[in-house]
Amino acid sequence: MSRHPIVKWAQRPDTLYITIDLPDAQDVKLKLEPEGKFLFSATTGPEKTPYEVDLDLYDKIDVNESKASIGLRNIRYLVTKAENKWWSRLIKQEGKPPVFLKVDWDKWVDEDEEEGQGLGNDMDFGDMDFSKLNMGGGGDGLDEFDDSSDTEDETAEAAPSASAESDTKPTASMEHEAKPSV
Repeated sequence: MSRHPIVKWAQRPDTLYITIDLPDAQDVKLKLEPEGKFLFSATTGPEKTPYEVDLDLYDKIDVNESKASIGLRNIRYLVTKAENKWWSRLIKQEGKPPVFLKVDWDKWVDEDEEEGQGLGNDMDFGDMDFSKLNMGGGGDGLDEFDDSSDTEDETAEAAPSASAESDTKPTASMEHEAKPSV
């Protein structure tokens, strides 16, 4: 019985990035068909455990322009779409995708970001002075508000004392404050 490796994917208008996480893959076989059939099989480990993936991609692909790269930890495919358009999903099957199919967030770009309409493209922060926002950090006067390093003991010890003896030995009232109440 074959197992399914983790398959990660991302897209651009003209390509798909498909990464199969399968360390030390051997006997790697890939079959791409123009109508969008994606078949993968390989074995791994000393027991030659078989893995396979059989996907019906959402739309047609250009088999001649697609490329594969077999690495030590994964197999990467750059699949060229037949038409230059965004797909609503990777596979034809509607509903919840198979559990082994994941989005590759490292490569993912949203459709509006690809077309230059993304959030980051139209925001200009050139004339904004971030130093006035008091967001923490260096010598901007915020250190006087930071009392996280002061503990009750340090505060009590730093308080001015009436006699030199009280600097080395806690007073009765300080001992009482340090003990938990019953």
